[in-house]
Amino acid sequence: MHRGDLEDLTAFAAVADERSFRAAASRVGVTASALSHTIRQLEERLGVRLLHRTTHSVSLTDAGRRLLVRLRPAIAEITCALEDLDQERHRPFGRLRIHASAGAAAIAIAPVWDCFLGTYPEVQLELEVDDAPVDIVSKGFDAAIGIRERAGADMIAVRVTGPVKMAVVGAPAYFARRPAPQTPDDLTHHSCIQYRWGDSVYTWPFRRNDRSQRIAVRGPVTVNSSGLAVRAAIDGMGVACAIDVQAEPFVRSGALVRVLEDWLPSYDGYFLYYPGRRQVPTALRALIDMIRARR
Repeated sequence: MHRGDLEDLTAFAAVADERSFRAAASRVGVTASALSHTIRQLEERLGVRLLHRTTHSVSLTDAGRRLLVRLRPAIAEITCALEDLDQERHRPFGRLRIHASAGAAAIAIAPVWDCFLGTYPEVQLELEVDDAPVDIVSKGFDAAIGIRERAGADMIAVRVTGPVKMAVVGAPAYFARRPAPQTPDDLTHHSCIQYRWGDSVYTWPFRRNDRSQRIAVRGPVTVNSSGLAVRAAIDGMGVACAIDVQAEPFVRSGALVRVLEDWLPSYDGYFLYYPGRRQVPTALRALIDMIRARR
């Protein structure tokens, strides 16, 4: 298709509807002579006469009539699509795809999604939870939520949580078999749930009296989900390290016991990040605002 054909076909439809170059020109916002020139060029490109013209009247040729019949639904569809986009600029609408780590989903998304979808019923939220890093552009996500280091230099990053506390936990039945660790070094004598974080196995962070250390733990189970690490600890398979918000419900129920609490640091928390500052989807802006308002 010639790059000007769509605009020219719309002009032709306006002339056909109005049966007047002057009235059609007023409708599309050009002069009557410019519109007449446009239709003449369209006919020359197509090699078909579309309109009969006299000084006082305009009518459709048979070819013009057949073309108009097929054009009208297409032009109506395009007009509706553009109107939908215009409405979307003013209200959250359509599918919103978010990638999040398990911890970020639990802290930032789960507390607000019921309110968000209730407030914006025309939004369909698609949340993919995966602790591994992802190229959100190539995978078609609108945004991701994770630690700040996961956001590329060309991404806009918005803080959506405060600092996040870590927890080291195990089941009471597990600690009935082995004494609870008193220092991070004691973990060498324990079965620990290893957590694969991207391409590497996570080393557990500890901090006390301004002294920081990381421990490479060992154990029979390796998972790539912090939620599964907590599940394995509940099942008595060993000691797990996770963010406190994931462990807390099971600590309250008695399914897990915290250890090494004086050694556990907080880290910077989670950020929502997305590409570019311009034309941020209205649904994404609304989600960011709701998460930050809750914070």
